[in-house]
Amino acid sequence: MAQLRRDYQKFIERETEILVVGPDGQAAFKDYWEKHDLPFIGLPDPDRRIANLYGQQVKLLQMGRMPAQVLIDKSGIIRYHHLGNSMADITDNRKILSLLDELNQEVEFDSREIHA
Repeated sequence: MAQLRRDYQKFIERETEILVVGPDGQAAFKDYWEKHDLPFIGLPDPDRRIANLYGQQVKLLQMGRMPAQVLIDKSGIIRYHHLGNSMADITDNRKILSLLDELNQEVEFDSREIHA
């Protein structure tokens, strides 16, 4: 989450909201968010309802939930989906930001077509 916090402003500039889903209950999640002063949204998911929807894996011998990164556009379409194989298997922010730039160019192009 440190990389997300570090580049949070770059995501905001691309009209992107970050939502982190985690395995802890609401109280533990709130405490963690306050302790680390995280600027994005945290959503507790102790029953794995959301994790299961997106195929996030749990590997007990590797510290629990494996990273899952999903980029959903404003229409609700999944544009990128990455399921990590280890806790370190996280897509670099530069790649995600590049994908966002591509999506924003598509939207800008579509908007020009409509107004032409």
